[in-house]
Amino acid sequence: MANLGYIGLGAMGSRMANRLLDKGHTVVGYNRTRSKAQWLVDRGMKWGDSPRAVAEAADATFVMVTDSKSLEAVSDGPDGLLAGLRPGKIVIDMSTVSPAVSRAVAEKVRAKGADMVDAPVSGSVSTLEAGKLSVMVGGTRATFDRVKPILDDIGPKVTHVGDNGLALSLKIAHNLQLAVQMLAFSEGIMLAEKSGIPREVAVDVFTHGVVASPMVQYRGPFVLKLPDEAWFDVNMMQKDMLLALEMGRRLDVPLPTTAVTNEFLTAARGMGFAKYDFAVLFKVLEQMSGGTGDRR
Repeated sequence: MANLGYIGLGAMGSRMANRLLDKGHTVVGYNRTRSKAQWLVDRGMKWGDSPRAVAEAADATFVMVTDSKSLEAVSDGPDGLLAGLRPGKIVIDMSTVSPAVSRAVAEKVRAKGADMVDAPVSGSVSTLEAGKLSVMVGGTRATFDRVKPILDDIGPKVTHVGDNGLALSLKIAHNLQLAVQMLAFSEGIMLAEKSGIPREVAVDVFTHGVVASPMVQYRGPFVLKLPDEAWFDVNMMQKDMLLALEMGRRLDVPLPTTAVTNEFLTAARGMGFAKYDFAVLFKVLEQMSGGTGDRR
């Protein structure tokens, strides 16, 4: 058992904290909106009034926030997690942010005598709850060895990718494929439906055929009915696509399908779908194809 902290208790972060509680760890948590984390407090999680309070109380502190600005916001200032660090402590950042920003925060962490790894995940809420999450880790090998037993309690596959920031680079390369696959899947469904094949039949065939990646299997049915709670909304996915496009420009890697899919995400926001799961790309294509593209 470990003495852990968790900053950022959204859809994924809260479920990860819950999993750590299930494994017998002590967890002190912080979320900007406390009411969203009250169910974890009711389960036995301790509450920290600030990121600093969490970092002071924990030996290893997880962070899972929305974007680069949010990571800097919870890190800096008198109530930030940096102010609560001391030598020997560890920060495990599971956010998907700019690799450069993550490395800069890691340098500030090391200046406190602590250490930090970036540890983004491959998977969704359903993957996590099924115990099939995959974790990528960037940082020193020595710190990776220290945190791996804890990360094993979150996901069964934990891989050391290399130095700080490289796990994030891999995560961004990973996430662009999710949106691109979703758009390609939507194109296939729309083509089949307009040929006269019921949508339900096309979804059943595609999710059981050779194109059925794990992502298609669990997100493909969303073209029939979107989830009430977005697993990964349009804004979040577009943030990752923009990170990928920036990396592509910097590394001279053309990303044509990423660029096209990013434009569909912009269209989704323009249609009022920003807070829907990114599977709403199908609704965008449906409207472009003459359908209603309603929000059901």
